[in-house]
Amino acid sequence: MIDPARRRAVRPPEPGPSGADGFRKPRPGARNRRPTAGEAVSPTEAAVARESGSRGRRRTRGTRGNARTDQWGRTAPLPVDRARGPGSEQGRVRPVSGSGEPNGRTGGRPAFHANSRAAVLDVIRAAGTISRVGLAEATGFTGATISTVVRRLIDDGLVVETGHAESTGGKRRVLLALNRSSRYAVGVHLDQGGVTYALTNLGGSVVARVFRPGGSPDPEAMVAGMSQEIAALIEGVGVPVDRVLGAGLAVPGPLTRGGGMRLTPPAMRRWEAFPLDRALGAATGLPVVLDNDATASALGEHWSGGVGGTTTFAAVYLGTGIGAGLVINGVAHRGVSGNAGEIGHICLQADGPQCWCGARGCTEALAGPAAVAEAARADPAIAAAAGLTGGDGGDDRPRSGPGTPAAEFAAVARAALRGDAGARALLEGSARYLALAVRTLANVMDLEHVVLTGPGLAVAGSLYLPVVEDELSRTFFARGAHGVTVRLSESAAGAPAIGAAALVLQSELVPLREGLRLPETMPDATARPRVTG
Repeated sequence: MIDPARRRAVRPPEPGPSGADGFRKPRPGARNRRPTAGEAVSPTEAAVARESGSRGRRRTRGTRGNARTDQWGRTAPLPVDRARGPGSEQGRVRPVSGSGEPNGRTGGRPAFHANSRAAVLDVIRAAGTISRVGLAEATGFTGATISTVVRRLIDDGLVVETGHAESTGGKRRVLLALNRSSRYAVGVHLDQGGVTYALTNLGGSVVARVFRPGGSPDPEAMVAGMSQEIAALIEGVGVPVDRVLGAGLAVPGPLTRGGGMRLTPPAMRRWEAFPLDRALGAATGLPVVLDNDATASALGEHWSGGVGGTTTFAAVYLGTGIGAGLVINGVAHRGVSGNAGEIGHICLQADGPQCWCGARGCTEALAGPAAVAEAARADPAIAAAAGLTGGDGGDDRPRSGPGTPAAEFAAVARAALRGDAGARALLEGSARYLALAVRTLANVMDLEHVVLTGPGLAVAGSLYLPVVEDELSRTFFARGAHGVTVRLSESAAGAPAIGAAALVLQSELVPLREGLRLPETMPDATARPRVTG
């Protein structure tokens, strides 16, 4: 949690006449109050009242379309699509069905936020710019609730009024947007080749980024160095420390429930069972959130708007290894321990090569950067074309450190892009294996959107993209119902660090309400009778 002393004071809403959008500004203590007989109600609020119940009351029965209200008095939330255009409201609302689920292929019910403030702020973020009327339509909140929440967000400096929507014959609506320079977050990606640091603003845009290769073999010394780099990054940009919400930490994993890493790749075994998030938090004095690098990459795409209006997709990650991050209805799906989406360890060959995870024939063992680098070194022509014959692999090395699998993979990719036939054939073989894993993931999750991301695909994405697209267009199980759109991330190289910063922004500003989870042990439960035929 954020230190309360770092928050700006929030003033209660002031009484007064109707606001710029036609909402009546609520008097203190009058939030969601039902208008008395004869009291004037603005046309906008009347329209909102018709959506959520008679004259602003909560409606528990007979609501149009059988929509339900929750504890805030809102109807089922309406997801926001992007509809960008000059002078227009960029939050376009899709209709919902009676169950509260959007009509069409959306993958299920939208996520619920922890409170009305989080819901409103998240809709503003997703829409880009939107009016108070648009917020009421998108969230189902009453006009009074929207006015109160928006006023407090403006008082906190998180939201600003930014121009007007195009006139539709009445009073022009005031548009709202995030105040992107009001808050910042740090993202850190720890990988075997080094550490990437990113500082992003409230909208997820990168303000500064730096890569430091290598690092100390001692985890405690490494954490001390990371703390110094974070402080230097913030100071170098001139951002006040009290505007930094925290630090997100993305690691290859696998993760444990206690925050450490287990069964790590051989080059990162020194991090096993080390409480990395707690140690970095103690060193920096910032709240720290830990997550898988592929999941962080997916969340970064969602937060910054890199996937447009879609809220359900997979981010396929290729860095030191292979993985995938899943976002379902705007929520990152992590599984029980934070290790969902490990497509790098889908078995593609039952008798294939041994993988470091203990299995055989994994995607990563067949198509990962280490497998590509090993195959390139075994072929003298490819090794020479990629500059892998020298002691340090030559000068053709990325910043992830000479000699690492990621560096050698990038060297092979550049050789392929220069026209070397052997290097290109090697990468196309890797891409075919990756495409099989992506097709499996798309079949299991019934995906409609896939993003290719990570440092490896930042270099080789143009070679992998057509292979994955071809595989999905030919063999995706549900292709008769819908296709799968595949595209390259615009921030693939620094995706885990950028996504790690988004972890902080989401957890601190738009927290989600935990869903129902049954206890692991229920001592009062009785055994269910066995059903016999």
